[in-house]
Amino acid sequence: MINKRLLIKNLLAHNDENSFYDKKLKLNIGSQEGKAKFLKHICSLSNSNPTNNAYLVIGVQDEDNSIVGVDFFDDAKIQNLVNAYLENPPIVAYENIPFPHLSKNKVVGLVSIRPKNDYSICSLRKNIWKYYGGTVFMREGSISKPKAFDIVIKEMNSNQVTAIEKHSENNIELTLDGVFDFMKQNEAYQPKYKVFKEYFVLCWAGKKKHKKQQTFYSRVNIELVNEQVKLFYSNYDEVEIEMGKDYFEILEYVHLGLQKSFKYYPLEKVRIDFKNNMTYDISSELVFQPPVYDAKSLHHYYNMNTTLLQKLKKQIQLNETEKKDLINLPSLYLISHLNGFKEALDKLEEAKPFLRSYPKAYEKYKENMRILRKIKYN
Repeated sequence: MINKRLLIKNLLAHNDENSFYDKKLKLNIGSQEGKAKFLKHICSLSNSNPTNNAYLVIGVQDEDNSIVGVDFFDDAKIQNLVNAYLENPPIVAYENIPFPHLSKNKVVGLVSIRPKNDYSICSLRKNIWKYYGGTVFMREGSISKPKAFDIVIKEMNSNQVTAIEKHSENNIELTLDGVFDFMKQNEAYQPKYKVFKEYFVLCWAGKKKHKKQQTFYSRVNIELVNEQVKLFYSNYDEVEIEMGKDYFEILEYVHLGLQKSFKYYPLEKVRIDFKNNMTYDISSELVFQPPVYDAKSLHHYYNMNTTLLQKLKKQIQLNETEKKDLINLPSLYLISHLNGFKEALDKLEEAKPFLRSYPKAYEKYKENMRILRKIKYN
């Protein structure tokens, strides 16, 4: 089984960027330009490596290969982006890999591009940024370049990549060190571990909360020690955890409602399935069903929040009741959007700069935008 931390080190030590791996300081798929450049690299690495894995390492300085890390990337829908824009897309996985010298909120992103093994040419399905639909990209050394469509894809890197992956295999000392480190770092949150399929060691810890008849966890750390793969849910998240003989499952909830009537709604299910051939799959499923409200009641609250927004824009001082109502403004606009109010998202974006002065309301804004992103990618 490949130790992903060792794999990253071996990739960085083996060569400069080449035809089977690339490195970036950060990944930005929030803009059209960022999406386009990411898709270009995926396309070119896939075409240049038809029979072996290729890799993109995120969080590395280009000048000296120093590992500086990036924030956790919790968007599990990256494959959907690849499928939407690429013809003959490869299978792509993004994993958050912790390194001991990085601060707790930093990891290294590892994008793995799986081989298609059928020599089909990957190309852009449609226009994005300055790249045209139908464009084919290939690697020439460390550079991704457009190529003529009638290229012949050949095996180039299989032996090199196989050797690097073999040198990145786990050993028992690293596994035990990983478990002890996790227990020590999370001792305040009742850390636990479980062994799956007599090989995979999974550690997890979280802050337990009881809400009516449900048990939730927040500030949840989950680490697959063998793989150095880490999942994280913050203090603001609330999840249920379930495990069986061959799986570990996390169900994330969101707290939505109007005024004082709030409920917990399932948002996304993340499941790790462990297989007999010493492999595992991490899958995610959006299970969110938006709450439906009576249109008349919703219009009433929508108009109240729009009045609040106008006061913010005019810099009119809010009273204490209005400040409390402001905390629920992002949730109201999100619910309104999900119930067919066409201008609700525009109102939410208008409110963003004013909410920064109200920390609780701004946290709600960020939470609701995260929900919206997950729904959008799904």
